[in-house]
Amino acid sequence: MSSKLVIVRQENRILSAFFDDMNLVQISLNHAENTGILGNIYLGKVKNIVKNINAAFVEIEGGKMCYYSMSENRYPIMANEPFDHNSDGGLTEVKVKVGDELLVQVVKEEVKTKAPVVSANLNFTGKYVALTYGKSTIGVSSKISDDKERKRLKNIAMQYHNKQYGFILRTNAAYVPEEKIKEEIEKLIETFKNIRRYGIHKSRFSLVYETPPNYICDIRDGYTEKVDAFITDDRILYDRMKEYLTVYQEEDLDKLRFYDDPLISLENLYGVNVKLEEALRPYVWLKSGGTLVIQPTEALTVIDVNTGKAVAGKKKVQETFLKVNREAAKEIARQIRLRNLSGIIIIDFIDLASKKDQELLMQELDEHLRKDPIKTTLVDMTALGLVEVTRKKVRKPLYEQVAEFKIK
Repeated sequence: MSSKLVIVRQENRILSAFFDDMNLVQISLNHAENTGILGNIYLGKVKNIVKNINAAFVEIEGGKMCYYSMSENRYPIMANEPFDHNSDGGLTEVKVKVGDELLVQVVKEEVKTKAPVVSANLNFTGKYVALTYGKSTIGVSSKISDDKERKRLKNIAMQYHNKQYGFILRTNAAYVPEEKIKEEIEKLIETFKNIRRYGIHKSRFSLVYETPPNYICDIRDGYTEKVDAFITDDRILYDRMKEYLTVYQEEDLDKLRFYDDPLISLENLYGVNVKLEEALRPYVWLKSGGTLVIQPTEALTVIDVNTGKAVAGKKKVQETFLKVNREAAKEIARQIRLRNLSGIIIIDFIDLASKKDQELLMQELDEHLRKDPIKTTLVDMTALGLVEVTRKKVRKPLYEQVAEFKIK
């Protein structure tokens, strides 16, 4: 089995698709011109304080107003605040007021009527490590289960312990040589210090730090040890990917491929457009004859599992129900990642009479969900037999990404 990240340009958008063999696992769409603000850092200005919710609204570039939680952001970096880059001093708690200028990072994009969310707890993400300002703790990805490896990684980061920032060792860091991890930590520290040193003197509302384009983040954030090739047929994208890999992920440079077959385009070779359409349909057919119905709403996403043709002529109905549910569990985990569903997800499986069968189903669903690179949690099964899943929101769901572009 081979895994490939295929990146193509389609008029005004860039499409990034991750394949296991020819099976589409994950897909995202981005504007050809990088217009996203998620992860960007700005020198914002506090325009309003809302005391009853302990929040402020901060204006950034382009007159965009953003939500800022005052209870979650205790140590903002204020404009023109002197900074000794050699200091390991503690953090100073600051309660912002109207007119204050501070460094903020966009942590959630705007969703319909909701404003973007910004934070003073700046975060700088690398391939192996994330630096977290405002939190001096050192954590290790929960997806790394080897206790000995977790301890090794924590000990590496402890060498750079600081009272102002901490580190999260990402899943990609597992079994990576110490020198590689230390090299990245030092780059992240230098980036943070430069922003703290110079960003506070920028003009108000201005962009201080721009996160890489999403297709570059797909290279950085994916499990690159499991990716055999990064492929594109666009020369400009190829050059940008090569530049990024050369500076930040030199060990993966040999995976970069330029596709130039004149007989069939890269997107047709992988059936990208057809698979994208399939990923937007509300109905998903299972091999057993059952179906999934996937319905996103503003508050949550509902997934209904139906028997369809699966029970026709079957005598052992409960065995059939379990078989369909187990197949559905695997496909639901795939569809959640493929469609980039997030927040609360409610799954209505076919009712199982046996408690043992219910436990087996929950165990299998949990195993499939754990394979998702984005934190996904199986909460519980309710008294009504509904299964609740939560998934961290990183980008907009696929259907919202597509809605931003004109669909032909």
